[in-house]
Amino acid sequence: MTNAISWFEIPATNYERAKSFYTALLGDVITDHHMENGKYGMFSYDQDNNGVGGGIMEMEGVKPSAEGVTIYLNGGDDLSKPLSHVEKAGGKIVMPKTDIGENGYMAQIIDTEGNRIALHSWN
Repeated sequence: MTNAISWFEIPATNYERAKSFYTALLGDVITDHHMENGKYGMFSYDQDNNGVGGGIMEMEGVKPSAEGVTIYLNGGDDLSKPLSHVEKAGGKIVMPKTDIGENGYMAQIIDTEGNRIALHSWN
């Protein structure tokens, strides 16, 4: 096994708001792949090499939460950049950029939907 994670999904109560938030946060394109039973968008990922990827979903039965599993998103070269977009995009920083020694840096945020999400970078 190369990676313990192959795919993640972030629940949303308002897909367009969540898509706007994550686009601003990560500077990434989220591609719509809506389904019959709800709205779905995928983050960019390396499809040719079976890279880890994920999506945002607004569907019946999914509920955003600040409790439970923590997903770490790639914060790029320096966490300061995505963190500078969090509050402007409607989110909240709940743990600022924190040095975790040889493992780089981490931060935690609450997105526009109420999910607790972590960010990681090496700088």
